[in-house]
Amino acid sequence: MTTELTVLTLAALLQVVQFLLVSIPANIELAPGKLLSPRDPDRLGKPIEEQVSVPTSRLFRAFNNHFEALAFFTIAVVVITLSDQSTAITQTCAWVYLAARILYIPAYALGWVPWRSAIWAVGFLATVVMLVAALI
Repeated sequence: MTTELTVLTLAALLQVVQFLLVSIPANIELAPGKLLSPRDPDRLGKPIEEQVSVPTSRLFRAFNNHFEALAFFTIAVVVITLSDQSTAITQTCAWVYLAARILYIPAYALGWVPWRSAIWAVGFLATVVMLVAALI
């Protein structure tokens, strides 16, 4: 397995960890019926994210943000892997992406301004470099 695929697997496992980080406090903070329901808007009154504490709400947003970032990163890894273009640069970018995504969790949960955005940008830039590297 390429380094990039290994990091992609670790990033997917990070998403599992983020799911737990948001699910556990949400289950503690909300009545069981809310999270077990189909979450229809007329039953909830407002989105789950708006019914939990600020830290849990931030964890929800970080979790969803990783889904978005993971889509781009997955494309980069697939392109690099299928085109057999793994290099030291793409491998380093993959690790930088993962490190940034790990740091992004406490940065978002604890409201580190402007560091949260800077950490996000580092991970995004690493993904973009991988995509550009595949083209050149």
